[in-house]
Amino acid sequence: MKIKLLILIISSNLYASSYGELLFNGNCVTCHSTNELNKSAPTIKEIQNIYKSAFPEKKDFIFYMSNWVLNPNKEMGLMDDSIKKYKLMPMLGYDRETLEEISAYLYDLKE
Repeated sequence: MKIKLLILIISSNLYASSYGELLFNGNCVTCHSTNELNKSAPTIKEIQNIYKSAFPEKKDFIFYMSNWVLNPNKEMGLMDDSIKKYKLMPMLGYDRETLEEISAYLYDLKE
């Protein structure tokens, strides 16, 4: 069983171009898809566009995004329409370092 798990982890890493991408695909893509077919939360492109407009500097984007996901709240959110449509994102219990890795990946994500 341990060998199968190790092979799965290694093969997943080969297809992911970064640790942030691996974390995103393993955690976030369930609700935040990369296409318009998603109906449970805004797509990652929608999120990226709004947050990059508000925080064009990468360090600011990472700081704000990781803090928001660490403790989602209506007052700090930038997507009021999405909160009304999909409800507030639940607290997920990820550590700040993981959220910073994912946020950096999202900032750099190309269409």
